[in-house]
Amino acid sequence: MRNRITRREFLFASWFPFFFRRRRIRIAGIAFRAVRRGGDRRRFLWIHGNEETARAALAGHMNYAQGRAFFVESSERNVPLAGGRIDPNRMFSRVGAEKSLRTLNPSWTETQLREALAALDQDREKFLRAILPKDGGLIVALHNNGPGYAIQNEIPISDRVAMNNPSHPDEFMLCTSPADFALLSRSPFNVLLQEKAPPEDDGSLSRLAAARGVRYVNIEAALGNQVDQRWMLAWLETYLP
Repeated sequence: MRNRITRREFLFASWFPFFFRRRRIRIAGIAFRAVRRGGDRRRFLWIHGNEETARAALAGHMNYAQGRAFFVESSERNVPLAGGRIDPNRMFSRVGAEKSLRTLNPSWTETQLREALAALDQDREKFLRAILPKDGGLIVALHNNGPGYAIQNEIPISDRVAMNNPSHPDEFMLCTSPADFALLSRSPFNVLLQEKAPPEDDGSLSRLAAARGVRYVNIEAALGNQVDQRWMLAWLETYLP
């Protein structure tokens, strides 16, 4: 399995034309561009607007892969909400959203905080129905990291670890399904399993997916390393059902 796909075999796809059905979805005014190509069993998410490498990797992937992808309409990590800002990967629970809002908007009153949380609560389940896969499908999130974050940060809260490429701790995949971990751990990449949601609810999609038993994979790569991020994405597309 390790030898059937190379880093370069997917690069041809970057020049294929786009044949997408496009629309927008929103949660509390936070907009995501939704694009669909072919089947709908796979879902993809780019959620941090400053992680441009992940956006480019997903856009290139969607030139040939089937599924539905969601791109946040922002160029910054934190997005506007109710006159303040929130980390969009902390809005998947009320607890996580409150922590993010308090941190990013220290001058807010309790009334402002409650109103922003209420807006998220009102839209959250509808938003989740739009982005989460149906009937055992898979959602793949793409993220980029910088100095200070690598696979070692996740190991203490992970159930299993496959360090297949220890010299590149910035590049790894994090999944919630043991069956997916069994396949991904046979790849050339570092892989983590977080089947059980960690005790601290940070409001991230990975925590929500673990808690709800949703098949989720995060493909993490250093900012600027589009080649390896696309290689990981292509490997997943080839071998993961």
